[in-house]
Amino acid sequence: MKNFKSIALALVVVLSTLSVTAQTKKVDASKSSINWVGKKVTGQHEGTINLKDGALVFKGKKLIGGTFNVDMNSILVTDLKAGQGKEKLEGHLKADDFFGTEKFATATLVFKKIVTKATNVYTVTGDLTIKGITNPVTFDLTTTATTASTNVKIDRTKYDIKYGSGSFFDNLGNKAINDDFDLAVALKF
Repeated sequence: MKNFKSIALALVVVLSTLSVTAQTKKVDASKSSINWVGKKVTGQHEGTINLKDGALVFKGKKLIGGTFNVDMNSILVTDLKAGQGKEKLEGHLKADDFFGTEKFATATLVFKKIVTKATNVYTVTGDLTIKGITNPVTFDLTTTATTASTNVKIDRTKYDIKYGSGSFFDNLGNKAINDDFDLAVALKF
């Protein structure tokens, strides 16, 4: 019995030491940015979307985890002005045939696998959930002591966003919209 107590105490000491070395850095959503670009045959549109909250987890200087929530209702179009179709496109992006933000107000990303690619550069595979549908996504993330950044390409059709997709509809001509959209993410913590 005495031996069991000693082993249990040693285990508690080891576990408490491990938890001290892992540090969660909360992302400052107000100082972070997510810019998007969606392309179509005749051009492209771009805009922003806001991070609700997020955190990166480090063990020493090494990235070991991360979770993020994005406010899908915050999607804005920045390449059009009011009265030039800006409001119409923003409304369409929030509609059910795109992101369905009334029902799916939050998109999430949870890091599942992290591989060191170079000093402060990681190849991250995470579970991305959009419209209640979860798929893996892989990207490279670069970190500093107070920032992280990445560029991610997302295939919208994997999240049941098929509007204007030449992969699913014929005879779209110059109305076809690329299946992929790009995100440029800059995080500050």
